[in-house]
Amino acid sequence: MTGELIGGILSLIIIVGFGVAGALSVLIWKKNRVSRVSFLRFIIQAVGSATLFYIFSIKPSIPLLYIFITWFAATLVLGRFFCGWVCPFAFIMDLESVVRKTLKIRYRILPDKLNIALHKSRYIILTIFLFLPIILWTLNPPPDMNANIIMLQQFAGPFRSYSFIVEPLTPFIVPWTGHITLGNINLSYPYLSNITSLIETIPGQIFALLFVCVTLAGAFLVRRVWCRFCPTGASLAALNQFKIFKKLPLLHIEKDEKKCTRCGICKRVCLVQVNEVYEQKGGEIRTSQCMLCTRCVEMCPYDDALKVKIGKKTVFNSRNWLEPSIISDEKNKQQNSINN
Repeated sequence: MTGELIGGILSLIIIVGFGVAGALSVLIWKKNRVSRVSFLRFIIQAVGSATLFYIFSIKPSIPLLYIFITWFAATLVLGRFFCGWVCPFAFIMDLESVVRKTLKIRYRILPDKLNIALHKSRYIILTIFLFLPIILWTLNPPPDMNANIIMLQQFAGPFRSYSFIVEPLTPFIVPWTGHITLGNINLSYPYLSNITSLIETIPGQIFALLFVCVTLAGAFLVRRVWCRFCPTGASLAALNQFKIFKKLPLLHIEKDEKKCTRCGICKRVCLVQVNEVYEQKGGEIRTSQCMLCTRCVEMCPYDDALKVKIGKKTVFNSRNWLEPSIISDEKNKQQNSINN
């Protein structure tokens, strides 16, 4: 038992070590200021998927309830950092974006009203799945309290619906028998296990296939399309709506109104079309839509106009990456607009 524990810890250290080495390589090798953080995010997403694969392969398996609690506790400090930097489902969508860029196919922008409606709809989806287990438990309660606790720990039985909250944690390659097997490699896809368990036999398989096709096609055309109404993202964001958590999460983006020229770059590059960074005059950006991917900070061409901060300490700030001639043109445009 002790040997297995030591082996598990060493394996996890090796995975994290690869992640740190990859992150340092990006920071040293990648000189382009407008893509360095994006490359770093890919490294962290890949390491995150490998770490989740390892966590799910541990025997005996860690109860999903404990993973859920740990995840939400981290959210109080890091906000939706998981959504922006770790989520395996988001990683799949980001890889699609790389393919789209390689093929030089432009992504589509959703109308602001539709985008906001999608963001709000996630709370409706979340509410349905949160109350569904209560109804199922009332109709068919477990035989005793011990069975009740065990089912809750594993999100089984009447609590099965709660597993949808942790479904985005499912990496593309899984340590169990997946939905597709290539040689000795088992492949899976988020939410498929939920779909096939709720809708059994052939109709469930057809619906699961349609879900995969629609989400992959949607993510190819619209950046991070699922993230806009993901119920998991809603459950993480909901914590920050309570007054007791108003000053949380500690990790956030801050805007300096005096250094912002309202060029609109932050609005155009946002993966999920968050407008608050552009529209808010200054101060901390606390919108629940923001996934803290920091793309806006990376692309902002003005020194310290945007900052990523944890508490009061700056972790990362915007840097001037424009050519001198472009800077001059921008200043002339600003001066002309003031004179006019």
